[in-house]
Amino acid sequence: MSSAVSSTGATAGAGASSASSLITSTGIGSGLNISAIVSALTTNYGAAQTNALATQQSTLNAQVSAFGTFSSALSTLQATLSTLDTPSQLAGYAATVADKTIASATTSSDAVAGQYSLEVQNLATAATLTSSAFASSSTAVGTGTLNNPGVTASVISTSGGARLVISGTATGTANAITVTQSGGDGGLSSLVYDPATSTTNLTQTQAAQDANFTVNGYAATSANNVVTGAITGVTLDLLAPSAANTPTTLSISADNSAASTSIGTFVTAVNGVISAIQTLSGYDPSTQTAGPLNGNATLQSFQNQLENILGTIKSGNTGGISSLADLGITTDANTGNLTSNTTTLGNALSANLTAVGNLLGGSTGIATQLNSLINQYTGPGGLLSTINQGLQTSLSNVSQQQTALQAQLATYSATLTKQYNAMDTAVASLKMMQTYLTAEFNPSQSSSSSSGSSSSSLGSGNLGT
Repeated sequence: MSSAVSSTGATAGAGASSASSLITSTGIGSGLNISAIVSALTTNYGAAQTNALATQQSTLNAQVSAFGTFSSALSTLQATLSTLDTPSQLAGYAATVADKTIASATTSSDAVAGQYSLEVQNLATAATLTSSAFASSSTAVGTGTLNNPGVTASVISTSGGARLVISGTATGTANAITVTQSGGDGGLSSLVYDPATSTTNLTQTQAAQDANFTVNGYAATSANNVVTGAITGVTLDLLAPSAANTPTTLSISADNSAASTSIGTFVTAVNGVISAIQTLSGYDPSTQTAGPLNGNATLQSFQNQLENILGTIKSGNTGGISSLADLGITTDANTGNLTSNTTTLGNALSANLTAVGNLLGGSTGIATQLNSLINQYTGPGGLLSTINQGLQTSLSNVSQQQTALQAQLATYSATLTKQYNAMDTAVASLKMMQTYLTAEFNPSQSSSSSSGSSSSSLGSGNLGT
């Protein structure tokens, strides 16, 4: 018996050692997938906070993007105001030259209507010097340095030999060319051209001269063929000499096309802002979808101020033009967008362009007021900048909360894993004990040879008694 107990004890000790190695593998004792259970419990534990933070982050990002869209629409509108807030910029003039082979012309905002007689005697030219012929383009002339700033040089090869051509880069009498030489063997002296010293070893094939022309019969000159200042607000581009005593007509007349285009671009940009506000802050009942800035007070405030400015009435303005409606610009009651009647606008521009400019520009003009309003929103330190900073701070706070939550969930997961592993170890120990007790109290589980021998001995003893 003692021997049997000793043997069983050895078996139990071996089982304990085995269990000790098995419990290091999660779920071995209990048969449960502890990793999956812990993951599910951890996810469920943090689901509410995780989802709330994710939703908050998504909402904030959508608002940042929405305010960016609104800001972009404002910038587009503001870009159209530069030609409207200064009345003189709106007033445009077109220049027309009757003989387009003689000259062309453009105007600036300083131009005034008028008609002029233009005649071109000669164009401004740059000087050109040519050397005598050399045997070939590779002929060595001499060593040293030619001094001739402000020119370009090339070689032309003809049947009569190769010639060096030096051309001035600037037109006008003041830009005559001189060529001097220094150093070397003196061979370059054959290329010297200096009228001041009567040394002219090059041939002047074209002299540097000013353009000569007349405006209304009065003589004028220019070092360049592009002439500014001869007529206020007009730039002339002289192209060719006129036929002798045959002037052409230059007409400067009011041009409403530029003003019409500028105003049309302005209307389109205003509608872009209105549409952005409606999309970002409104609600679409057909899709039951609210904009990312639904009901936002900032956008509503801007829209109210925009409508007030667009409704400006300048009762003292001349020419019967006191509001945008007088320019054919009205508000569509259904969409809220501006609509423009091009015929009414064209008539207003033709009747009194100055009055149109005064309505839109000047210190109290519609464009000037809009420019000031937009600066309050988009300028440095403006309202949109402040809002964006607040949103970025909120996003940073959400990110910090997400990081903190992940750390909390990691701790929670570790705690669960430890608890489940402890349970698993306990289950493994219980299973070992069950195995041991089964072996001790259920002899039928023992070796059949050992049990048979014991029974036979007991039966023999009984019979003997």
